[in-house]
Amino acid sequence: MSETVLQAGVDVAGLSFEPVAVSEPLMWLVLAAFLGSSLAALYDDRLARPVATAGWVLFGAYWLVLAPHFILIQKSVIEGLGSVAAVPLSLYAGYLLWHGRESLLVLTRAIGVMGLIYVPFLTIAPLRQAIIESVTDQVAFLMTLVGHDPLVVNGLSHNGIEITGKQYPYENTFWFDGDGRPITYTIILACTGIGSISIFAGGILAVDAPWRRKLRTLAVTVGVIYVLNLFRNVVIGLAFGLQKAQFFEGTIMTLFGISDPRLVSYYIVDRILAQTGSVVVLVALTWVLMRELPELAVIVEDLLYLVTGTEYDLGATFEADETDAGTPTPGDD
Repeated sequence: MSETVLQAGVDVAGLSFEPVAVSEPLMWLVLAAFLGSSLAALYDDRLARPVATAGWVLFGAYWLVLAPHFILIQKSVIEGLGSVAAVPLSLYAGYLLWHGRESLLVLTRAIGVMGLIYVPFLTIAPLRQAIIESVTDQVAFLMTLVGHDPLVVNGLSHNGIEITGKQYPYENTFWFDGDGRPITYTIILACTGIGSISIFAGGILAVDAPWRRKLRTLAVTVGVIYVLNLFRNVVIGLAFGLQKAQFFEGTIMTLFGISDPRLVSYYIVDRILAQTGSVVVLVALTWVLMRELPELAVIVEDLLYLVTGTEYDLGATFEADETDAGTPTPGDD
């Protein structure tokens, strides 16, 4: 969306900085360390471990720098809490890896592959524009199917009115005339689903399993996430643009620190309902995917151990389920 009351920089303890700008160099260092450790593991695990450990420390620093962006700028409760939690979890992962938990090399490789998929969309302008405008067109088409046809505009302004907060002059902004003042909903990279797709793709491609089964699982995953994300944008765009979720205005405005009451619909539908629903859907999707690709369990087990400190043996559970059902075991194509 066009964030009419938000800013790019933040002030923390008297220090003013832009979290996204500061995080970018760290992102490249993390990606280099994680991919470097994966390459080193092909020759010597003893070399891979310290490189990966350094990567996890940098990953913790990355989330520490980026946390104010989600908390103070995006005002996202789920993303804010996630980024804060990622700092100690990253450092703990580095500690465990340094002290011999080498299964974390798979998770390290998964994040490296995820970066290879996501970073080009983040840094290559034509690629970024193509996916953003493609998603915009598809969302617009779906809106027409449910009886709405908002104007889609390009540029950084329309009819002499600046589209506040819009970063690129793409044709990616839904323009709702509203009650005297226009409401704009802009599709940005985070709205395309490429982030979630890259996370799952990284995990699927990083595990040790037959390529035929990995590619089959990847195709299903990409399709499911992409379609669900389109419907998510339709619901958010129409609820916000048509002001269909103006509930508890005072409470929502106080909770998220917003001054424009027209943003209440957006924060309810996106920041509360959609983001909470996305977490539930992604957890459920992970569970389903592990039935098709039990090798993913090594990543999920390590993540659960980082969060709970308890060891789990999900791989044995899913392999047993597949054997009992007469379906192919992980050794099959």
